[in-house]
Formats: sequence, C-alpha cells, structure tokens
Amino acid sequence: MDLHPVPADMAQLVREGLARSPKQLPAWLLYDDAGSELFERICEQPEYSLTRTETELLTRLGPELAAALGPGALVEFGAGNGRKVSPLLAAGRQSACVALDISADHLRRACEGLRERHPGLPILGICCDYSTLDALPDHPLLRQPRIGFFPGGSLGNFAPTEAIRLLRRFGALLGGNSRLLIGIDQPKAVDRLEAAYNDAAGWSAAFALNLLKRLNRELEGTFDPEGFRYEARWEQEASRIAMALVSERSQSVRVAGERFHFDAGEPLITEYSVKYSPEHFHALARAAGWHPLNRWSDPSGDLSLHLLWRLERANSLEQANSLEQANSLERAN
Repeated sequence: MDLHPVPADMAQLVREGLARSPKQLPAWLLYDDAGSELFERICEQPEYSLTRTETELLTRLGPELAAALGPGALVEFGAGNGRKVSPLLAAGRQSACVALDISADHLRRACEGLRERHPGLPILGICCDYSTLDALPDHPLLRQPRIGFFPGGSLGNFAPTEAIRLLRRFGALLGGNSRLLIGIDQPKAVDRLEAAYNDAAGWSAAFALNLLKRLNRELEGTFDPEGFRYEARWEQEASRIAMALVSERSQSVRVAGERFHFDAGEPLITEYSVKYSPEHFHALARAAGWHPLNRWSDPSGDLSLHLLWRLERANSLEQANSLEQANSLERAN
C-alpha cells in the first residue's frame, strides 16, 4: 500500500527545513531507493557495529522475544531490508507481518524476501512516513491485536520531545494494551561513535550527498554536491552525533521553487543520532504512556532491546515526572 508523502508535501517540508537555523531536513528524505541501498553499505562497514550487534541479539533471543511480544500482527516501523524481524517471525508466535518503510522499491524487495523466508505467513508492506501517520489503513491483517517492532536505534533520529511524540503515535497506531520491542543505541566512546558515522570507505558521506541529488531530481534543485562536504561529530551536551553537509563556500541554491543562501561553513543538518542510556530511555517511554517490562543487552552494553507495554490509562503524575526527566536532555541542547 502506497501512502508515501506527495511531492507537494515534500516541497513544503524542504522549504520549512531550509528556512530554519540551523538548516535541517527530515531524516526520512535520505531514504529514496539509492539512499536505502547506500545505507545497507554503511551497515556492512567494520566501524558501524550497531546492525551486527542488534542482529546477533535478535537471532540469539528470537524465540524468547517473540514469546514476550505475544500473538497478533507484528508491525515493524522502518523495516529496511526486513532481515531483523525474521528471527521473531521464525518463532511462529505472530500471525502476520506488517512492514512500514519510506522507500517503496526497497520495501517491495524486503517483503519479497520475507515471503521467501517465511512462506505461508501473511505479509503486508505499507510505504509511508510512520512519524506522521495518523492511522494504519483498514486492512484484514490489521483487524487483530497489533504488536510493534522498532529496531536499529532509529528513535535517536528524533530529539527527546519529538521521540516522546513518536512513541505516543506508535501507541495510537498499535492500540490499547499493545506491546512494543524497540532497539536503543547507547552512549559509548566518542572515537567509536564518530568513526561509525564517518566510515573510512566513504559510504556515510555518499549517503548524505545522495540527499542533494534527490532534491535536484525530485524538487528541481540546483545543489552542487561538490560544493558541500560531509561531517559527523559528537555533541556531548545533547548526547548525540550530528551529521551535516557543510557548505564549502558562500552559495545560493534553488529548490522547491525558492532560493536559499548558504554561508561558507554553514551546515545543513541531515540527521541526528541521540544515544540514550537505559534510564533516559525509560523516562521517555513513561512520558509517552509506555511502561518498561524488560530489557536485553549485548555483553558489552553497546545496544539494548526494550520491551514496553502501553498502559490503557496512563498515570498522569508518572507521565509528568517522566516528561520532566526526559526534558532534561532537551534543555541540555
């Protein structure tokens, strides 16, 4: 099912993002078909351990995690290549898989791979921006209890207050008394973090620069990719990696029907990746009406999987206290 934002909506988001200070565009714009393929390359690099660590954890604990999630349609937010969900589906506890992703071609291939690995299991792909989705479409596979899966540390692409809104949105999409399994990338040594987002082979840079090519192609942009350099650096106070395309010179570009100026050295933020400790993440989850049930981690503590339960009637005082804790991250920025 294709619910991808229409070009007019994309144009408005780009105009709004380039009018901000600092300039910043939604991270999902990175994931056209070419961008999705480039991200797959990043995940294979020796510096980027997140995907390997999470996949190993999911593979080792697949039956236990699937049992903890319980029966129903497994809804994966940001399905990517569809491989991370396979250890859960292989346990045979879930009745269907609903994969959500922003790249239609990539999603189609992911669903084909899921059908091959799990014959007989109903598979539904929905191309959409899950961060703005108000409701899941009416479909027979979704007329049953829903459980959620959000791997990859992708919550880190959202600032703390945005992350709370996203978790609330997931709760609304999944329905009452639902469960959510979410992967959280945790803080670690700065040199490891910066290397992970600026690999020696240059795939991270190519991934970011592909955004400019997409804007040129789809929104009649005039970006010169050679006029920007890629940069990834750790921001300690906000506990995040900031990824940006930095203008090499003073220049003006036209995109989405408007002209925008870049000073020399001015960044265009392509995405952030916030690293949450378990305590900070639990505060976010509670503020969004979710109750932490269990946590699993790799031996080195690089990444953790959290099982959350959505309270039917959340305690407003607990939410308020948790929101205050979560906002401490936002105030630090």
